[in-house]
Amino acid sequence: FRPLLSEFVVSMPRGAAVIYPKDSAQIVALADIFPGAHVVEAGVGSVALTCSLLRAFGPLGRVSSYERREEFADVARANVTQFFGGDHPAWSLTVGDLVTALPAAAERADRVILDMLAPWECVPAVAEALLPGGILCAYVATTTQLAETVETLRVHSGFAEPVATESLVRAWHIEGLAVRPRHDMVGHTGFVITARRLAPGFIAPLRKR
Repeated sequence: FRPLLSEFVVSMPRGAAVIYPKDSAQIVALADIFPGAHVVEAGVGSVALTCSLLRAFGPLGRVSSYERREEFADVARANVTQFFGGDHPAWSLTVGDLVTALPAAAERADRVILDMLAPWECVPAVAEALLPGGILCAYVATTTQLAETVETLRVHSGFAEPVATESLVRAWHIEGLAVRPRHDMVGHTGFVITARRLAPGFIAPLRKR
């Protein structure tokens, strides 16, 4: 058999840690990736998430990826070529910092996905690029990053209240009437934060605690 995407991403060559299938699935769903969407992605890493995005939006969408490190970009290009059998026509990769490269490109996006150490640093640039109603999605590993990202989005005031989630996956052993959970549960790998871009002139409603 040809490898499934979920099989490919856990064994492919990597320069950076990959986003595992359980989190890629959450991101595609919670960021509401739809056919024809223009998705901006920063922190492309080894393109595990990129491959899921390219599959999710159909023939009319596109992914514009930004990666700071050339060595990671080289791995990313090779992995996309290996999985899709060549260059993907809906994917572009820019080596550079999203904070400066995105405004310079003057891109407008339906969705922006950030997988990096300090996604809060990108909030002003992302706010300019996102269309009203668009979604910012950040993937972070620690509660410190989680708190900083959420509070930055709140202070910016151009976004609706952020939502933070975490997914856990547990496999089950089934043999006749012997049904029990297996020990290889995939626990914490990261937090997914989503927030919708408000239209100009609108402010987020007061939070309810």
